[in-house]
Amino acid sequence: MKALVFEPFSGASGDMVIGSLLDLGADESRIKDAISAFDLKLEIKEVKKRGIVAKKAEFVSTNNRRKKVVRSYKDIISTIEGSGLSKEVIQNALSVFERIANAESKVHGEPKESLTFHELGALDTIGDLVVSSIAFLDIHADTVVSTPISVGSGFVSTEHGLLPVPAPATVEILKKTSLLYQGGPFDSASELLTPTGAAIFAHFVQRSEPYLPQMRIEKTGYGAGTRDLPSPNVLRASVGEIVESVSLVKDEVEVLETNVDNVTGEVLGNLIEVLMAEGAKDVSIVPAQMKKGRSGHIIKVLVAPQDASRIAHRIMEETGSLGVRVMQVKHRFIANREQRMVKVSIKGVEREVGVKIGMDARGYLLNVAAEFEDAKRVATELKKPLREVIKLVEENARKNLWGA
Repeated sequence: MKALVFEPFSGASGDMVIGSLLDLGADESRIKDAISAFDLKLEIKEVKKRGIVAKKAEFVSTNNRRKKVVRSYKDIISTIEGSGLSKEVIQNALSVFERIANAESKVHGEPKESLTFHELGALDTIGDLVVSSIAFLDIHADTVVSTPISVGSGFVSTEHGLLPVPAPATVEILKKTSLLYQGGPFDSASELLTPTGAAIFAHFVQRSEPYLPQMRIEKTGYGAGTRDLPSPNVLRASVGEIVESVSLVKDEVEVLETNVDNVTGEVLGNLIEVLMAEGAKDVSIVPAQMKKGRSGHIIKVLVAPQDASRIAHRIMEETGSLGVRVMQVKHRFIANREQRMVKVSIKGVEREVGVKIGMDARGYLLNVAAEFEDAKRVATELKKPLREVIKLVEENARKNLWGA
């Protein structure tokens, strides 16, 4: 598996991400051609940060008139959409920008459509979004990983006055992801992770690890930040092959749990359907004896970290619970899953039934399971025992799809 791994020990910003990816070999000429659509020129310099040579990316306006500053939400959207770039680049750039806009909207309590982007509104921010999108696509990594992001410490001066580090908008972006981050590494006031850097990581990084994963590194690149810091102000990015100790996929999850003793079976049955529709990965309800000998239930819900708060709120709405525990789980191992349709002949009648297939990362078959509702429908139509239909479907799937 080809992996792109970031080590943001000095934080991350748009120009640092771009510099690191260019240093890894992203197509500089293609990027410069693309950014010309915004009357921008991308200048790449080699600089030294505490002895480490890194690429420094800067945008310069090619418009001889005063540099145009795009400030409104709609202006930025229309500028990117009208650039003439590929659909994939535009979609990625807009997705990154939506994270920034949603965060600013939440912090300032205003609809994002009415926001004006002060520090974030200049054309070079659009450059960060577009160029980083092109560069990520150009690297062609199968997965993108990050170690914990250093966010800095203290307070920084903005148009709104002194704000704590990380800035409120950055926190809003981070809390909707499973990215790991940490304060420091310096005592002096410094903002090392910008909202743009956080949004780019939130969109492109697929998993966050406390340490570097086992990998064979093929190439390393460094992107330079602007300031000089006590340690190298660079973002390191490496491309290589991740070596997994097992052939299963890791999936970051959290477990939500609450006890209820006054909820009917009908409400609990509906709760399972509601939470699965809301995006829960799994829901289980266990009978339990509560305090004072009352009968009750323990509700356990498996969720993606970014969905935990929303689904916990829905549990409270549906059950009247006044508290939901979050059980910290590092990750789970899962099989790669897909769904297919298989044809079966029963009593001379041919029917299509869905099957769920589980495979490991090497493509080896782990399990085949007939879709219950499909099998039940066929069993009812043909007046055959359900267990026989399920067995026949799964046997056919193994034989026809894998020759097993």
